[in-house]
Amino acid sequence: MKLHSERKPTTNIQISRIMSRFLAAEKKFSPILLWSVIVGILTGAAAALFQISIEKVEGLGEVMLRTLPQTTPLLLAASVIFSAVLVFLAFLLVRKVAPETGGSGVHEIEGALDEVRPIRWKNVLPVKFIGGTLALGSGMVLGREGPTIHMGGNIGKMVADLFKAGKEDTHALIAAGAGGGLTAAFNAPLAGILFVFEEMRPEFKYNFLSVQSVILASAASDIALRSIMGQGPEINMQMLAPPPLTSLWLFLIFGLLFGILGVVFNFLLLRTLDFFSNLKGPAFTFTGLYVGGFIGLVAWLYPDMAGGGYKVIPDAISGAIPATMLLLLFFARFGTTMISYGSGAPGGIFAPMLALGTLFGMWYGNAAHGFLPGVDITPEMFAVAGMAALFCATVRAPLTGIAITIEMTGNYFLILPLILTCLTATLVAEGLGGKPVYTLLLKRALSLARK
Repeated sequence: MKLHSERKPTTNIQISRIMSRFLAAEKKFSPILLWSVIVGILTGAAAALFQISIEKVEGLGEVMLRTLPQTTPLLLAASVIFSAVLVFLAFLLVRKVAPETGGSGVHEIEGALDEVRPIRWKNVLPVKFIGGTLALGSGMVLGREGPTIHMGGNIGKMVADLFKAGKEDTHALIAAGAGGGLTAAFNAPLAGILFVFEEMRPEFKYNFLSVQSVILASAASDIALRSIMGQGPEINMQMLAPPPLTSLWLFLIFGLLFGILGVVFNFLLLRTLDFFSNLKGPAFTFTGLYVGGFIGLVAWLYPDMAGGGYKVIPDAISGAIPATMLLLLFFARFGTTMISYGSGAPGGIFAPMLALGTLFGMWYGNAAHGFLPGVDITPEMFAVAGMAALFCATVRAPLTGIAITIEMTGNYFLILPLILTCLTATLVAEGLGGKPVYTLLLKRALSLARK
């Protein structure tokens, strides 16, 4: 047997062949990486325009209410009608043009990566943008991250089709668009990258180029978003000091509660979806009218119960919501979240979950501080941990949840309690037999498609 030292020296011809293969590979590498940047830029720009459009629609409703005679019955009726009409139009678009745009659309992208769901970007992009704008602008308890992930994945497919990319490159561009979509929703590029690698790991085809494509698209998406919307953090809050080590057991109990809550959340969400989809006749046809009208009523009577949660989160953390109302508001928004998403309206569920986690966290933090006044803890610590905990228990992607929370709040000193809370929530939910929410939604979509 020859020793390694006895190997023949590499010849100039061999070196030339190696260099030729390397240069050929470089030529092959360039297009997909460039296309990924294009996908990221388009996704970030689309997400920024989507956010601006939602704000314009919300502003239109506020202007309408200010210009009307300030009488309670008239203002209440106007709020109900405004939301009902917008949500009805959103449902009309979804059902008539692109049924797959109902809900968040994240499971649709996962299905496309697994080659079990089609991507019809010519239908999906306009319907998701317009329908999502109408639904979120009406005050429905939905988030913009689901639509931006869905649109990002479809933009990836659009770019792949335009450049006639191969099957493997198309797969990478769809995943890259999804990562860019989450990045742009929360101004959180690390979370966008981790979301693809962690949540979409069963479907994502890992290789050097696909990984680089996701990273490039997420970075380009964030640059495009910041160029239009600015570079401020999603949530402005004070920097919190790390909790004392003697208090970390409180975060374990906190995570345990969220693990149970996550399983309940997923179960009720599926049951609510089934309830609305099983409606017949006028009850099904006019879902948008009565669901939108109900949200319009809620938005006028109790504004904190409506909306995606982008206002509720900072209000809860800043103490603008009384401590005595936190748990009540948590259960109220839990209900409006189920109704809004379960109805099948186009919109995501990340932001509503983050809001629920924040409210429950502030309540738990206040309770813990009351029972243990000698421990140096603040409710805000649990609010930040709660933002990630419910997401982790339902989606089962702890790294993504931690990254979203850190990037949104800038509280890097809370990484340890975040890890403990999220890990506990994830393990408890898994131990109770719960399944990740997007896995459940994809299975449900496939089952309905077979009927």
